[in-house]
Amino acid sequence: MITLADARRIIAAGEKKAAEIGQPMNIAVVDAGGNLVSHVRMDNAWLGSVDISIKKAWTSRAFDITTKDLGANSGPTQQFFGINASNDGKVMIFAGGIPLKKDGKVVGAVGVSGGAGEQDQSVAEAAAAAY
Repeated sequence: MITLADARRIIAAGEKKAAEIGQPMNIAVVDAGGNLVSHVRMDNAWLGSVDISIKKAWTSRAFDITTKDLGANSGPTQQFFGINASNDGKVMIFAGGIPLKKDGKVVGAVGVSGGAGEQDQSVAEAAAAAY
């Protein structure tokens, strides 16, 4: 179970990494059911990325895969082609979403948006590592 205390710790680690790279981010944490536990929009982070960060977290939990890996398998000749059109467009297929695991079981996810894909991914990795 992802508690609010867990989510706050995860987000704090993400905020620290975002500050280190000089890119304000939106960071979201969802629980095992894909429900939002907590979200932060850092000062000057893109407003449009609020929704994207939440959907990246949801996508990672819904499919138990990083959004980066899902995206890599979503091209025209790949096994998940068109998946981004499912779930009323809620599925995000670019870097920044990572499942959170405890004892090998997915218990939630973190989603990050606000920079380039590599930046989102690095912040998400730092955030996930705090869990």
